[in-house]
Amino acid sequence: MNNYETVFILTPVLSDDQTKEAVGKFKKTLKSCGAKLKFDEAWGLKKLAYPIQKKSTGFYFLFEFEAEGDAINKLEVEFKRDERVMRFLTMKMDKDHVAYAEKRRGIMAEKKSAKA
Repeated sequence: MNNYETVFILTPVLSDDQTKEAVGKFKKTLKSCGAKLKFDEAWGLKKLAYPIQKKSTGFYFLFEFEAEGDAINKLEVEFKRDERVMRFLTMKMDKDHVAYAEKRRGIMAEKKSAKA
């Protein structure tokens, strides 16, 4: 099992319910392939560096998960089939990347607990 990180952008014309449904669909796809979702984060509506499909913003999402290589193919096929997805990128995480991601999550958790 390898560690992967996927960032995908959904079209900005979706409602909150439609966005949650799309993200849930991709989580379900990962779980059906035997992947273990370690972390997921919604980055929210962000401005794009360049227009995609005549849109200048999009909803960004991050998944960190552990899976076999064939799960990546199935997930990316789902991304390509879904017209709500504007762009996606999946990267294999090496040990340094995994350590950095865990450290980042720890810092974010501390900030959240300090605000509460």
